[in-house]
Amino acid sequence: MMTEEELQRALDDFLAASERHDVFVEEFDGQDVRLRFSLAPGERWTSAALLSLVDTSLRAAAGLDQVLSHLAVTVLRPAQDADVIALSRVIRRDGAVAHAEAWLFSHAVVDPMIHATSSFASPRPG
Repeated sequence: MMTEEELQRALDDFLAASERHDVFVEEFDGQDVRLRFSLAPGERWTSAALLSLVDTSLRAAAGLDQVLSHLAVTVLRPAQDADVIALSRVIRRDGAVAHAEAWLFSHAVVDPMIHATSSFASPRPG
């Protein structure tokens, strides 16, 4: 099983610089992940940036090398110009398929702003 530090390094290596948003692994126990994302000074959260946080959060739980097959995103409220906390977990693994969900919060884990569910498939060898 990967440690928090190993997941942090893997995310830093995997993500494009524009998608990192100073991601910080706060907690990781193998399937449940808590990430914190921060804005650069003067930036605001855009829809595209929030979708990249959703993708990163789901992959952190299911596996960075997974291939996305289904994604459903529900926006519950607008993002504040504050850190985003993401809680994600694997709901079920079924052979080569992983089903995951993520909740994104503005600043504190109180009222969620986004809920997402996804299915991933393991990459085909070769």
